[in-house]
Amino acid sequence: MKKVAVILSGCGVYDGAEIHEAVLCLLHLSRHGARYQCFAPDKPQHHVVNHLTGETQAGSRNVLEEAARIARGQIKPLSELKADDFDALLLPGGFGVAKNLCDFAFKGAEARVDPQVLAACKAFATARKPAGYCCIAPVLIPHAYPAGVKGTIGTDPGTAGAFSAMGGEHIGCAVTDVVEDSHYKVISTPAYMLAENIAEADTGIGKLVKRLLEM
Repeated sequence: MKKVAVILSGCGVYDGAEIHEAVLCLLHLSRHGARYQCFAPDKPQHHVVNHLTGETQAGSRNVLEEAARIARGQIKPLSELKADDFDALLLPGGFGVAKNLCDFAFKGAEARVDPQVLAACKAFATARKPAGYCCIAPVLIPHAYPAGVKGTIGTDPGTAGAFSAMGGEHIGCAVTDVVEDSHYKVISTPAYMLAENIAEADTGIGKLVKRLLEM
């Protein structure tokens, strides 16, 4: 039975993990008979967004505690993730990736990745273990792999340009498809970077998870 580490970035599309994507990732892993363990950084999230109004609101929330909502409490601090214990890595998207796992939302191509997140992603890359990145999460790929690594965030010119500026080779991709770099064993899909509904996101994520486990 394959065992997959899943890194979440909070709870909620605007300030954490995209909930639909996270649930679809876990669902497809289970349907393929894989086991998974969720992880998240134990730190304050960048800010709190009212998901009804889209406005930033006062207060502070913890990334790990918020991600625990999606994982039904079955989650561990990212500091406990050891690549040796898993067959693959999977990251759903959501603005939390670009705000809590790195600062891409604010600095674009000049973004820096949280040290624990970078160490985890690099550990799977170095071990030549498969990794899957959804939605905006592929902006982490050029930081974890050598220059020229292939990936996709869909078709948005600005984000695609930043991906290339960070050292990756961006490949345009439909919402229902995936881009695979077979050399580095990393696969990505646009998900809600392009998806107009959960069914479209499901198709691409389903392909990604299936291929991830095959790799």
